[in-house]
Amino acid sequence: MDKEFKPRSNKCDYDRETATGKIAMAASAHPIATNAGEKILREGGNAIDAAIAIQFGLNVGEPMMTGIGGSGFFMVYHAESKTTKIFDGHTRAPKAAHPELFLDEKGEVIPFKKRSTHATGVGVPGILKAMEAARKEYGTKPLAELIEPAAQAAEEGVEVNWVMEEILNTFDYRLGEHAKELFQPGGKSLKEGDVYQKEHLAKTFRILQRDGIEAFYEGEIGEALISTLKELGGIMEMSDLRDYEITIDEPVWGTYRDYKIASSNMPSAGGTTMLQILKLLEGFDLSKYNAKSWEKYYLFTEAMRIAFSDKIAFSGDPDFGAIPLEGLLSDEYLADRRKLINFERRNDAVDFGNPWAYTDGDEIQVIRQPFEPEKERSETTHFTVMDKWGNIVACTSTVEHPFGSGIMVKDHGFVLNNELTDFDAVPGGLNEVQPGKRPVSCKTPTIVFKDQEPVLTLGSPGGPTIIGSVFQTLVNVLDFGMDLKHAIEEPRIFNSTGPLVGWESGISMEAKGEMESRGFEFADGPFPLGNVQAIKIDREKGLIYGAADSSREGKATGIDE
Repeated sequence: MDKEFKPRSNKCDYDRETATGKIAMAASAHPIATNAGEKILREGGNAIDAAIAIQFGLNVGEPMMTGIGGSGFFMVYHAESKTTKIFDGHTRAPKAAHPELFLDEKGEVIPFKKRSTHATGVGVPGILKAMEAARKEYGTKPLAELIEPAAQAAEEGVEVNWVMEEILNTFDYRLGEHAKELFQPGGKSLKEGDVYQKEHLAKTFRILQRDGIEAFYEGEIGEALISTLKELGGIMEMSDLRDYEITIDEPVWGTYRDYKIASSNMPSAGGTTMLQILKLLEGFDLSKYNAKSWEKYYLFTEAMRIAFSDKIAFSGDPDFGAIPLEGLLSDEYLADRRKLINFERRNDAVDFGNPWAYTDGDEIQVIRQPFEPEKERSETTHFTVMDKWGNIVACTSTVEHPFGSGIMVKDHGFVLNNELTDFDAVPGGLNEVQPGKRPVSCKTPTIVFKDQEPVLTLGSPGGPTIIGSVFQTLVNVLDFGMDLKHAIEEPRIFNSTGPLVGWESGISMEAKGEMESRGFEFADGPFPLGNVQAIKIDREKGLIYGAADSSREGKATGIDE
């Protein structure tokens, strides 16, 4: 790999964040997690086993981003059968949820900060059931063995890294009482280099090792979870945990250039929106442009605005309403939408289209939602593994916003998500709150195939910016020919439907000025967008490349034998 590029973060550790292997690879956003996955791979486990160990490790190292109190889309490519499945452990709304859940007594939307740190914002967690279903179908090791590396790390104590310190400094207001006791001992936030004990989380892991995930959904962990929520005015019951079911989904499939791509399906809009952006870009010869050119940034921003207009209008849980998926990905529909890109200036006419005209189904009413900047600031994590048999796991998991709801289960050491706030606050649309329903997500675990064989897998955290991080990394590899680490570190931009563009340090200032002259507004200063973890397979050389994003303390590890 080539080091001749400027990383997006001054914390970049190239040697830790990149790896080459001959038979296996693991990449995650924290060394504790990658080390757990490596241990399982070296002991003969497969990618499914290793990925489960990584998820538990991330609950130890990145508790503000993910954990057993949250959800995840656990995508598995099974090499022997050449099948790709998503074990969808997305949160569901409790039975007591209703469309007006986030409206006050006057019928007005409860401010995001308040509703996202209240017990009514917590959805039924699903990541444990998703992983266990994948383990039972494809795994080779007992759950207790996969939890052990994380349990040991929790008992030994965890050193706070710069990522945790920054998140605590920015989002400490989200912490509830029990979370403050752990992360702000004596009233002061933990700092980089501090070592803190996770006795309660270790105890929870030991219970899961002894009793299995039933302890979470039917037993003592679940009872503690419900008791904690009840004390804070929550609406979840033990029956919600007992009755929770995952789905095993077909990915959403699409093509880009000569590649076939599998990504997350609804209720995650990430895959569909990412494929829409790629298909819009496919109508242009990107090889004509430099990776720093204004033309590239212009195409990226307008393609995002078009796709996000549709995403906001037409995404939802397919079990609760018809989603015009066929129309959204129709070549004819996207050719029509591509006409909105004029190369002259930002097109003020960009809005959601009419995919229903290209598919069967009844048109639905689109309910516009208020723009809330803080809602866009969700955090998550992504990790990926490939084993010596060719199996691949790409998983994006989350507690939603930093520290989730901020509610930590008493005496059990893990925070609960705030994922119900991913539902529309104003009812009436495809994504309104309903009992048992899953809110719209932007998670985009992705596997790219060439000639029926996987050649690349990647994903990212970052709420809506996930989609931008994934498609830009893909284009950097497939169109601009960058090596994997360079593709991840190339500075990214992001916008949703409006004129405002988020940007990272390192983009061309000349191109930025050109974009501003064409009607785009850039945020006052740069900020990190996403945290891509990826694996690239070079079948000709017989090598596997792994890379972690420098915006966190990521680690990639390769195995040669």
